[in-house]
Amino acid sequence: MIFKNQGSSIKKSNTISKDDLINIYGSYSYEFTQKNNEEIFVCSKCKELDLIELDQLLQTVGWTRRPIRRVKRALEFSILVVGLWRHDDKFPRLVGFARCTGDGILEATVWDVAVNPVYQGQGLGKELMKYILRELKNIGISKVTLFADAKVVTFYKRQGWILEPRGSKCAFWYAN
Repeated sequence: MIFKNQGSSIKKSNTISKDDLINIYGSYSYEFTQKNNEEIFVCSKCKELDLIELDQLLQTVGWTRRPIRRVKRALEFSILVVGLWRHDDKFPRLVGFARCTGDGILEATVWDVAVNPVYQGQGLGKELMKYILRELKNIGISKVTLFADAKVVTFYKRQGWILEPRGSKCAFWYAN
């Protein structure tokens, strides 16, 4: 299944062919462009991540470096790993990332949501979270938890997440 968000696309010609989308990003990918921006972005749970590129992305958002072998293990134990790519026919660039852990049946927790600072403020984090929640809902998960730094809590609150009683780090999302 391919998700294409043509509604936010500026030009209809500014899309990837269905075959290229599947070949580069895999099934269940989600293509979109942002208003006033001709760049194409794709969320994918199928395209393999380059761990060095992921490490570089996480460093650009100010996170401390993690040993690559431990990151690889964490990804292997995650129930959902999503990359957000700025499309380029020759060399797609990883500009966002998130992963989820959980039991794979009832509940999941979102971890490590990151969008390159160059691309922040363009709605990419919102699209990434919409994709993650849709994919979790598709596998039957109806309760999602996330932990976030205090400085980004309002980002999640604006998207409808319900904050824990003290409203400082933890938020919840429930499928309707």
